[in-house]
Amino acid sequence: MAQDHRARQYASTHQRIYDTAMELFRQSGYEDVPISRLAGAAGVSVQTFYAHYPSKDDLIMAPPDRAEVTALLASVPPDLPLGERVRGVLRQFLQGLQGERRSGALARWQLIAATPRLRYRAAEYERATAQMFLDALCDGEQGHPASTVVVTAHLSAYTQALLRWAESGGELSLEDVMEEALSALREL
Repeated sequence: MAQDHRARQYASTHQRIYDTAMELFRQSGYEDVPISRLAGAAGVSVQTFYAHYPSKDDLIMAPPDRAEVTALLASVPPDLPLGERVRGVLRQFLQGLQGERRSGALARWQLIAATPRLRYRAAEYERATAQMFLDALCDGEQGHPASTVVVTAHLSAYTQALLRWAESGGELSLEDVMEEALSALREL
């Protein structure tokens, strides 16, 4: 019982820090909000902030966890070519971005698109996510250089689609922008 209470309290504090940060970033800009101000506004200490997020960048960047990548890959038929599997995973992930998750993703990606430092960091997270995909592949493909190119190219297209969607303020359809990016890969 105490464990459940602590988990709920942790999750509540985690979300409060995130929500406060997004509001402050919207008001003042990402670069102009130090962690001390963010922590104070969220009603936590700087130490508590770091217990929840390793850095301000990590608060904004939201890579999937390994279990999510593994589950998504497992939901796509393993006998498909690797590119089709990755496209299937990306489409499924987008289908899960509905309602508040989609509006939250839009706000986060608008911030990333508008902040040069975060755009740069997005590329780092893209590579880390690609590595998660490669690690999760069960069919031995992860050691083949072509597999690395296929996975990283698809995740780069995904990132570019999210940036384009964010830069449009959500006016463009995320699914349409993603399909355009994925189509560009097929034409190579």
